[in-house]
Amino acid sequence: MTRVKSFSGGVDVQVTEAVAWFQAYADRLQQEKEHLTELDSRIGDGDHGANMARGWKAVKEELESFDQGLSECFMQVSKTLIAKVGGASGPLYGTAFLRMSMKLKGEASVSPGDWAELIQAGAEGIRQRGKVSGGEKTMYDVWAPLVDAARDGADLEETVLLRSLAETAREKAEATREMKATKGRASYLGERSIGHLDPGAVSTALLFEVLCDTLSREGM
Repeated sequence: MTRVKSFSGGVDVQVTEAVAWFQAYADRLQQEKEHLTELDSRIGDGDHGANMARGWKAVKEELESFDQGLSECFMQVSKTLIAKVGGASGPLYGTAFLRMSMKLKGEASVSPGDWAELIQAGAEGIRQRGKVSGGEKTMYDVWAPLVDAARDGADLEETVLLRSLAETAREKAEATREMKATKGRASYLGERSIGHLDPGAVSTALLFEVLCDTLSREGM
């Protein structure tokens, strides 16, 4: 596929790659559903895996014949997640993709230099929607550090940057193990929430790991 320059210059990610990313993530969630459910059963309602797998399966189906632009693709993901994913995850992920869709309005592609602003838009949506801040054992504890990682790697080749994002996401998800939950159902456990991973942080790490894996296979 012929690639174009994006608003910050460099090799881009177009709607075709975005659709491939989201569909691959839907498949990965089917594989990780039981693991995410197990994590959530320790500190939450035990439904994160099932909710995410169901919602993203719907996303995959919606994108099968998608023929619109990049912003519209992210908007479709947002609408589907809000409609199909139960619990807190649907509104949080849905808001993240809504804000990213708005950031992409009128743009055909995303280059390495664009990822920081795009992720920041998503992270800010999660912060506002969930009324969270860093260190509260939530998915925001992965999204927020990714902004700095993307900014630091803005001049890197796309595959190197995406690998850095994936590694940062996994590292920050693992760091939630030692945090005390102060939001959501997990907060009821108080100190007993320490020692467990936040399932939303883990599903966020998977999102960026799949981004890296998918675009690497796409030949970027």
